[in-house]
Amino acid sequence: MATISPTELSQLLESENPPMLLDVREPEEHGYCSLPGSRLIPLADIPDRHGELDDWRERDVVVYCHHGVRSAHAIGYLRAVGFTKLSNLTGGIDRWSLEVDPSVPRY
Repeated sequence: MATISPTELSQLLESENPPMLLDVREPEEHGYCSLPGSRLIPLADIPDRHGELDDWRERDVVVYCHHGVRSAHAIGYLRAVGFTKLSNLTGGIDRWSLEVDPSVPRY
């Protein structure tokens, strides 16, 4: 599974062709803190809602959660239904807060 560090993601988000961001946490978590521009589809909803991501099939997508476990499960499912350009944010939004943007609340 491809992974990306928070620092690497931060640099890519400043590029001409930034990756799409998929948050697979729960709505309450997303409401508390999230990466700007991310799309929320909780992990449990991925099997029923992955069609909402069809416009992302040819795009680079970074999947994230709190620490990286749920996002790894989501990537496994999305790969099984044909997505190929997926990366897991190592350490999730918690590590993002520690290494990139301390204004993002930790929980």
